[in-house]
Amino acid sequence: MNSQDANAVAKLVAAIGGPSMGRALCALLEGKVGFDMSCLYLFRFDQPAELLHDGYHGQVSARTLQAYSRGGYLLDPFYVASTHRHPGGLWRMSELAPDSFFSSGFAISPDLHPCVSSTHGTQIDEIGYIVQLQARAALVFTLMKARKHGPFSDVEVDCLQRLAPLVRAVLEQHGRQLPQSLEGLDGDSQLESAFVGALGQLTEAQRYIARFLLQGHSNASIAQQLGISEGTVKVHKHNLYQRLGISSHAELFRLFIGYIAKVGRQDEGA
Repeated sequence: MNSQDANAVAKLVAAIGGPSMGRALCALLEGKVGFDMSCLYLFRFDQPAELLHDGYHGQVSARTLQAYSRGGYLLDPFYVASTHRHPGGLWRMSELAPDSFFSSGFAISPDLHPCVSSTHGTQIDEIGYIVQLQARAALVFTLMKARKHGPFSDVEVDCLQRLAPLVRAVLEQHGRQLPQSLEGLDGDSQLESAFVGALGQLTEAQRYIARFLLQGHSNASIAQQLGISEGTVKVHKHNLYQRLGISSHAELFRLFIGYIAKVGRQDEGA
């Protein structure tokens, strides 16, 4: 380790528990890994996403970040992995994403997905560390690279992997000192309240199908996730569309983001 790296690690350790953690992580990685944007989120099951480091450099509007934090995060593969018992560590977005994610409403929505809202476009490459704090809470630090710069190279991924033990140790300590409470996470609830609120007129089985559809799963993927036949998924999908008075995935997505917007207006008026 050279003196520059040692200084970066010292600043990283000093940032534990403070607001500069994200900047300290970026400083450690600069010169080793090329990236255009970064962020650090606290994800807790069924609670608003907390942006702890905004490394979007003004390329994402405040409106989009607010919509994401209010409920858009529920469709983010990093959130789903963080709160549904996925192993921690370094992961590419493409490794976490369901099979139809990159054509889903969330993945292509400039009003809900921060990466799409940037000038870099929808093909941005994203990779991040998931650091579990407890069963349904995690810190996630991600790096994003513009489409014009290509994906993260094998050399860059190898560098990030070598740093994973340090990043995990520091973020675990950081999580213990956060003022946000990790108490009160419902250990029995299996479906977030936003899905229940937006899809309340559906049966429980239909709500689960709708959640998977919104998160970017195909019929085949949903069948595998739930241990049912693809034909049964198609029947549930047909019935839930009928009950909601819609006929497409796009309309289902609009219903969901409409509910998020309504909740946001209610919160602002409270």
